[in-house]
Amino acid sequence: MSVTLTTAHWLFLFWVGVVIIVMAFRKDPLVPCLLGLLTVGWLFKNSFIGGVTSVYNALIVAGSEFWGIIVIISIIVALSKLLSETGADYLIMSPAARLMINADIAFWVIGIAMMLASWFFWPSPATALIGAIMFPVAVRAGLPAIGAAMSMNLFGHGIALSTDYIIQGAPTITAKAAGFTNSSPVIKASIPLALTMGLVTTIAAYIMIKKDMRKSPEGLSDKREISVGKEVKREITGISYCLAVVTPLAFALDVAVMWVLQLRGGDATALLGGTAVLILAVGTMFTYGWEGLEKITGFVRDGFMFGIRIFAPVVIIGGFFFLGKGELAQSILSDKTATGFLEDFGVALSQTVPLNKVFVALVSLATGILVGLDGSGFSPLPLVGSVAATFGKAGFDTATLAALGQIAGVWTGGGTIIPWGLIPVAAITGVNPIDLARKNFIPVVLGFAATTIVAILLL
Repeated sequence: MSVTLTTAHWLFLFWVGVVIIVMAFRKDPLVPCLLGLLTVGWLFKNSFIGGVTSVYNALIVAGSEFWGIIVIISIIVALSKLLSETGADYLIMSPAARLMINADIAFWVIGIAMMLASWFFWPSPATALIGAIMFPVAVRAGLPAIGAAMSMNLFGHGIALSTDYIIQGAPTITAKAAGFTNSSPVIKASIPLALTMGLVTTIAAYIMIKKDMRKSPEGLSDKREISVGKEVKREITGISYCLAVVTPLAFALDVAVMWVLQLRGGDATALLGGTAVLILAVGTMFTYGWEGLEKITGFVRDGFMFGIRIFAPVVIIGGFFFLGKGELAQSILSDKTATGFLEDFGVALSQTVPLNKVFVALVSLATGILVGLDGSGFSPLPLVGSVAATFGKAGFDTATLAALGQIAGVWTGGGTIIPWGLIPVAAITGVNPIDLARKNFIPVVLGFAATTIVAILLL
C-alpha cells in the first residue's frame, strides 16, 4: 500500500507541531487546533467556506464521539453531591478509615480507597471525599501529610484516572482516536502496563516515605496537628444509611453483570449511567420529599457543569486530531475521498524509515508526557491515540501503544508530577504542591521506565 503525501498532509503535521509546542508551554491549544481545522479544510477543499464548515463539523463529530462519556461523568458527579449532602459518603468510607491502625497500613488503605472512589466517582469528587473522611484518620495513625497526599495522588490521579476501567472515559477517547470501535482493546492492552506502573510507583513512594519517617519522625508533628483539624462531622439519617448500602451494592452488581454478560464500551457505560441516575432520582426524593423535584435539578446542573468544564477543550482538541483518522476525517471534511492524515504518515514512515519497537514505544511515551504538561489528563488522549494508529499502520500493536501513551499522558497531565496539576490534593491535605510534585517525581519516572520496557516486550 502506497500513499501520496499532499500539501494538506504537511500543513496538518505543521499544526500538530504547533499544538505540541503550545502545550509544552502550559498554554491551551484551542486556537492552534481551530486554525489547523480552518486551514487544512480550506486547502483540502480549495474553499475558504469549506474550511469554515470543517471547523464546525469537527466540533459536531468530536462532540458526538465524546457525548456518552460527558453524560456518564456528569451523572456520577451529580450522584456524588447527593451522597455528600446526606452524609452517605462518610458512612461508605468510615469502615476503611477504621482499618488504619498505623502509618504503614494507612498508606495503602487510603490509596486503595482513593483508587476505588476515583474509579466510580472520578478523582475530583474522590479527593474531597477521601480528604474529608480518611485523611485526618491516616495522619492520626502516624502517616505524614505528604505521605497521605502521595498515596491519594498516585492511586487516584495516577492509577485510577489512567486506567478508568469503570466509567471508561479515558480509554474510550484513546480508542476512538486510535481507530477502534470501542474501548475494549485499549483496556485489555493496558492491564499489564497499568499493573507495572501502579506497583512500581506506589512501592517506590512507600519506600521513600518510610525512609523520610526514619530520618526525621519529629518533623511531622506540626503538619499532623493541622491536618487532624480538618476532619468533617456529618449529620447522619436513616436515608444516609440506606444510600450508603444501596449505592456501593448497586455498582458492585453492575460490575458483576458486566463481567458475566461481557458488557463492554457503550453497554457498560449505559448500565453504570442508568444505575447512577436512578439512585440519584430515588435518593433525592426520599431525602427531600417534594422539594426533591427541585433539588435534583441542582445536582444534575452541577454535575453537567463539571462534565462540560472538563470536556469542552477536549472536544476541540479531539476534533482537530480526528483529521488523522480516515472515517472521521471524511465526516469533518464532508468528502468520502478523504483519508486520515496521520494514518497516511504512518504508512509513508514505515516505507521510508526503519522503525523498531524501542523507537515507537519511546515516541508514544514522550508524546503523552509532553502533551500532558498542560495539566489536563485528557488533552493528550486524542493525540496519543492518533500516534498509536499511525504506528499501527507500520505493523506495530496499536492497542499497546495507545495504552502506553494514555498512561504517560494521564499520569503527567492528570496531576502527579506537575505542580499546577496537583492543587486539589495539595489543598485538601495542606501540603505544598511543589513539594508533592518533587516527591512524586522519582516514583513516577521509575514507573514510566518500567512500563515502557514492558510495552516494548509486548509489541
